[in-house]
Amino acid sequence: MLVTDLPVHHKIISKLESKNITTLTEIQERTMLPGIQGKDIIASSKTGSGKTFAFLVPAINRLMSQKALSRQDPRALILAPTRELAKQVFIEAKSMCSGLSLSCELIVGGENFNDQVKGLRRNPHIIVGTAGRIADHLIGKSMYLNGLELLIFDEADRMLDLGFAAQLKLINTYADHRKRQTMLFSATLDNIELKHMTTQLTHSAVRVAVGSSTGEHGDIEQTCFFADNVSNKDEILRFELAKREYNQAIVFTATREDTDRIAAILNEDSLEAIALRGDLAQHQRASIMSSFSRGQQSVLVTTDLASRGLDLSKVGLVVNFDLPKNADEYIHRIGRTGRAGQKGEAFSLVGPRDWNSFEALKTHLQYALECKPHDEFSAKFEGFTKKKSTQNKGKPTTGKRRDAKPVRAKPVRRVDPMEGADIGMVPVKRKPRNTSAPDSEEE
Repeated sequence: MLVTDLPVHHKIISKLESKNITTLTEIQERTMLPGIQGKDIIASSKTGSGKTFAFLVPAINRLMSQKALSRQDPRALILAPTRELAKQVFIEAKSMCSGLSLSCELIVGGENFNDQVKGLRRNPHIIVGTAGRIADHLIGKSMYLNGLELLIFDEADRMLDLGFAAQLKLINTYADHRKRQTMLFSATLDNIELKHMTTQLTHSAVRVAVGSSTGEHGDIEQTCFFADNVSNKDEILRFELAKREYNQAIVFTATREDTDRIAAILNEDSLEAIALRGDLAQHQRASIMSSFSRGQQSVLVTTDLASRGLDLSKVGLVVNFDLPKNADEYIHRIGRTGRAGQKGEAFSLVGPRDWNSFEALKTHLQYALECKPHDEFSAKFEGFTKKKSTQNKGKPTTGKRRDAKPVRAKPVRRVDPMEGADIGMVPVKRKPRNTSAPDSEEE
């Protein structure tokens, strides 16, 4: 479907065309029309399929075509799981709203609370934020959602994974207008808690599922290598990053300490790496992401902070230095490449500590994922084999019932107390006399 076929304001079409968006993706085509009609939506599709514009276009069109329900309250609230993703959505929303008499505000944790209160007093039409900080403003009565027209959840499953269920329920309670429209987008809807919450958040929602999140991504070439230990992983990582052709790469690690260590090693190889850690201040994290997105570094070494939603178009390679514990997180990690029809590569390093995660991942995915030794730095480790039961080993099995085990005779006691036999003299212990004085004699 072409963008020009959408029944939206012509200025919105011009905005999309200025971003070189002329044809809708499948998730956009199947959700935009119901969204424009004002219906609640529950949608899932793989990463990089264009979900951001799938909810921005219907939202902005509604704000332009309908009268506001309140003069002061925000008209649309977009929630994202992380500050980085919220900022990226905010940039897209602000770009789409420029010149349309619609204002946007970013409300996330890690920023000055009082400055955000001042921004809210300007009565923005659209607020993009994280659930925790939005809940703080609602409790502090610096924000009201009684007149909210659109409540949008981006990467809803991730918000629940991060423990924001209570905040989401609170926000849903405050945004209580009967004409509110809700749109919920996620890469997967398999989360049981999410399925339960959708019944509370939406009413007669249109459900859209495009593809399977666990199906093979045709635009990403995936490889796994065995590794003995961290040193072996370091060798394979440095070799592969030096050999492969890519514009930018993201290396995912399990610990914050490894982000700095690996970035330092790669910088020794002149690979221009930068580390992103969760314990950095918000302005530091924003500066690192901005620098990497502008192409000032070739490699970003990070934890799962950058695994969700971020649209980094130049990333052609993703590396799992450590496999994630959650199989869904693997899908989101490799989804940072191969976006919008572009080709990408991903390789993972599987050591003894990663083996259980690798086995769980193979069970979760709907396609075969094999691990092999590296050509240059082969490992002795080749996975763990399940121990077979040794019971009845070598004995033929028959359909006959097993004979009952013989009953063991009870051990004979040395002395039977019921027989009354003479076993010798046993001194009787007498109760000691009470030598204390009577109560009446105490002073």
